[in-house]
Amino acid sequence: MATLGHYTSKLTGPVAQSGQCLLFLMRMISSIRFSAAQVRSVLQQIYLIGARSLVIVMICGFFVGMVLSLQAINALEQFGASDQVSLLVVKSLFRELGPVLTALLFAGRAGTSVTAEIGLMKATNQIEAMELMAIDPIQIIALPRFIASLISLPLLTAMFNALAILGSVVFSIGVMDMDAGIFWSKLQTGIYFYKDFVGGMWKSLVFGGLVGLVAVFFGYTAKPTGAGVGTATTNTVVLSSVLILVFDFIMTSFFT
Repeated sequence: MATLGHYTSKLTGPVAQSGQCLLFLMRMISSIRFSAAQVRSVLQQIYLIGARSLVIVMICGFFVGMVLSLQAINALEQFGASDQVSLLVVKSLFRELGPVLTALLFAGRAGTSVTAEIGLMKATNQIEAMELMAIDPIQIIALPRFIASLISLPLLTAMFNALAILGSVVFSIGVMDMDAGIFWSKLQTGIYFYKDFVGGMWKSLVFGGLVGLVAVFFGYTAKPTGAGVGTATTNTVVLSSVLILVFDFIMTSFFT
């Protein structure tokens, strides 16, 4: 029979882990030095987790734009407003779908990679070796990956939006034979830079911080076994996806 302490630990465990994650974030922030070596490490991580995620983001963005255009045209034709397809597609991309879908793709591709890499370092005692040599592993390992996530995700979101608009152009103008002048004029008059585009970029910046923090934290605290690294990788995808959707609702409510 389960005891009261068992249920209490079930409730306090996530709270304690959240506190540990915040303390981990504070340790990373306090280890920022703005040195040349740290900048090089950040740039290297931007390439590894950002540039290498570019292909899947571009492919998914292009086909998301085509699917959105297909669905939007079918829905708007019922009201005789099919010429508004560009406005509907781009607004939904800039405000919601671009940041959210890019963040989910980033969590699945780059977040898991970061967690597995750091977890493997811990399983092979590389982190302990750094500590023995008086080298801060958080500054050398965790911080560059966290900053790279912050920088990479807004750039990937902008690329996702650009390819989605291209997909919408290909389907709406090339396949459905919509007038190109109407398509672009509705887009130019109905989209606002700060309200639509910049709001989505703020979301992607927050999502990048969430994914980067969760990935490095679970990798750094993973059990030094194969099963422990696998569990940490799974937890990264699950928790990152949930946090992305939760914070998307919070930020959308705040912006509107």
